[in-house]
Amino acid sequence: EPSLFASTIADNIMYGAEVHNKEQLIAAAKEAHAHEFIMELPKQYDTFVGEKGVELSGGQKQRIAIARALYKQTNILLFDEATSSLDGRSEDMIRRALLSAAENRTVFIIAHRLNTIKHANRIILLEEGVIAETGTFDELNQEGTKFYNLAHNQAPLL
Repeated sequence: EPSLFASTIADNIMYGAEVHNKEQLIAAAKEAHAHEFIMELPKQYDTFVGEKGVELSGGQKQRIAIARALYKQTNILLFDEATSSLDGRSEDMIRRALLSAAENRTVFIIAHRLNTIKHANRIILLEEGVIAETGTFDELNQEGTKFYNLAHNQAPLL
């Protein structure tokens, strides 16, 4: 679960940045697919999220955290189980945000759900801490691979 602070949405997105720029804030929120739900809130970007973001859903918290990373314009992003414990709609929004975030950046995604990594340029399958297989989704999803066996156990999620 992402770390949010007892402050406003704007403060949470711009946290740690040296320069605070409203246009950049909105652009990051749009790229993270958060702007739409933010604009539906009574105080929009000035909405207080509560301690650890208790006023927001899990998917909304994830999108705010993604917007924070995008706001800082980092070249490398790391997402650890970004779609775990989310409903289908929220998972889809996060997946779209991850695809958007991946443009012109190096992104590491740690995931158990195959839909989260389906469009990755390269997948590394770890088994007991050791690289077992590596390749694209299509390369690894061939009969006889360990990845294939895992993928077909999750077939309804593909």
